Amino acid sequence: MPSADPLRDLGVRPVDGGGELRVWSANAGALELCVIDPGDGDRVVWSSPMIRDADDVWSITSAELVPGASYSVRADGPAAPANAFDPARHLIDPYARGLRRTTAGWRGEVMDGGFDWGGVGKPGIALDHTVIYEAHVRGLTMRNPDVPEHLRGTYAGLAHPSTIGYLCDLGVTAVELLPVHQHVSEQRLRAMGLTNYWGYNTLNFFTPHAQYASRAAQAEGAGGVLREFKGMVRLLHEAGLEVLLDVVYNHTSEEGRDGPTTSLRGLDDASYYRHDADGGYVDTTGCGNTLDVSRPAAQRLVLDSLRYWAREVQVDGFRFDLAATLGRDAAGDFDPRHPLLEAIVADPELQDVKLIAEPWDVGPGGWQVGAFPRRWSEWNDGYRDRMRNFWLRDVAAARDNGLPSQGIGPLARRLAGSNHVFALERGPLASVNFITAHDGFTAADLVAYDEKHNLGNGEDDRDGTNDNKSYNHGVEGPTGDPEILAARRKAIRNLLGTLLLSAGVPMLTAGDEYGRSQNGNNNAYCQDSELTWLDWSGRADWQRDLHDVVRQLTRLRRENPALRPVRFGRWGETTPSASQMDWYNKQGLSMSLEDWDSPAERTLQFLAASTPEFEDFNRILLVVHGLETTVTVTLPEHEGVAGYTLLWDSSRDDLADAELEHGPGDELELGPTSMLLFRAR
Repeated sequence: MPSADPLRDLGVRPVDGGGELRVWSANAGALELCVIDPGDGDRVVWSSPMIRDADDVWSITSAELVPGASYSVRADGPAAPANAFDPARHLIDPYARGLRRTTAGWRGEVMDGGFDWGGVGKPGIALDHTVIYEAHVRGLTMRNPDVPEHLRGTYAGLAHPSTIGYLCDLGVTAVELLPVHQHVSEQRLRAMGLTNYWGYNTLNFFTPHAQYASRAAQAEGAGGVLREFKGMVRLLHEAGLEVLLDVVYNHTSEEGRDGPTTSLRGLDDASYYRHDADGGYVDTTGCGNTLDVSRPAAQRLVLDSLRYWAREVQVDGFRFDLAATLGRDAAGDFDPRHPLLEAIVADPELQDVKLIAEPWDVGPGGWQVGAFPRRWSEWNDGYRDRMRNFWLRDVAAARDNGLPSQGIGPLARRLAGSNHVFALERGPLASVNFITAHDGFTAADLVAYDEKHNLGNGEDDRDGTNDNKSYNHGVEGPTGDPEILAARRKAIRNLLGTLLLSAGVPMLTAGDEYGRSQNGNNNAYCQDSELTWLDWSGRADWQRDLHDVVRQLTRLRRENPALRPVRFGRWGETTPSASQMDWYNKQGLSMSLEDWDSPAERTLQFLAASTPEFEDFNRILLVVHGLETTVTVTLPEHEGVAGYTLLWDSSRDDLADAELEHGPGDELELGPTSMLLFRAR
């Protein structure tokens, strides 16, 4: 009789006298457990067939399955277009908590999982207080001279006091790590002598990437790697920083039909991956295969992996790569009420984690921004594109044609939380705002390059997007022209200032805070070098100034709750934790339709007042001017506002010589393409 929970306890778990292994496969005819000689991945020291139950779960209990044991599974089954059984091939248990790399391939390792957390819990930072810092474990510290050389580029290096101190000083609250599940490079890249630096090619969903651990931890085996990872999480938590993981559940490193068979394909290709009627792969990821999450076993694999990282490893949240794939039903259509998406939200073991979707994939109907269920936040590519257009492409168009193509209305909608994209009940925190990410130009390259420069990737510059919405300000790449350099640096301040002063959850890409460049490469996924590593010691004066500006902006966001509403407001109502917003033109009058839409009217005054539940009342005034001309602005008169204190000016590195106090009705001269932030009193 089928069990009430047929997919319970998959993988290895301890039992009296050893361990029990449970593996799901519906199409296999036989499964065999192999215990492997740790020094010889090909030598089987013990093997035994596994027993199948009514729910297609194969199990075996063995005294050999003790912590430190190396093991694999071999599977046999019928020949069919969508099957790939080979009884001689050693396969990775999909639930393996540890992996061992041998000359013969990867083998599972039984783990004990013990770790002393010392009473350190998760920081539990509210979403409206969250500022995300997207970083690569290796690239973050490889060039940091304050990190001991043997720890650079490792989990321990990320947890080093100098790294943690830098992150805390910068004012970010969460580190979002590019993939740290064990991953491998694609066959194509290896043939070219390159590596998959970003890591979006997952081998196993339960094991941390061993190559990011220190050599000492690697020498201890999978247990040492896991302990170093957990130690990193603990130290970041002690400092009040959350850890978010970029997770890749949409495909695996088994690639297309000619790719390596390491786990799911050999266990049950027909069940774990999407296929067409002829047995070929349906690929909505662009990576050769697609996990078929319309099936309960694949759904459970994702859920169990999330639970493991959230509970056993104490991770604070997840960013789901190509998340639209995780919402595709049996017919391949996206369903916002997909059982997996809803199960992730409802799971009692995942109630304290942050859920962030990359809400698209490359399949039919793949762009699903705004369509995810409650509790999910989403990468907002519309925000990214609008801000780039406003501060870069529109400025370029105005130089060429006298006027930009659009007015200020589209920017204002994004500034206020993109309520035209996300449902009222989801609120502005459904939007993860970003200007850049790992994929694309850095902020410094956005203002210095009109075209991508990806020849180093070995694909004749065919890879990477051609739609960068960037502007080089007159010269492609490096220049010594002081006017161009000044314009570029101000554009970066405007872009990052808009990001950190907008409603929603801001995500800052590592290195943008000091103007890191990748020399125009907008797809540096295969570049594990100084091109992609952060430079900690060779920063110029302007880079240190930019770093100080970003520190100031994160502080201002933290200190002014009117900048970070939790809910969307309703016209004529007072909604708790939803900032009351008033919009004025440059004359200090309420905005007209022409003010919103005219390309000639690119000046906006945004007055936002908090409706507090947990913090003191706060009101700010943000002034945005998007033309390369000087403009006179009359500060608005508003009930309850007696004056305005200047907090930030994007046209300056600091406010040392600025007049800070102003009154309603005062006229100010605002420089070309700039922003001002005031606190209203």
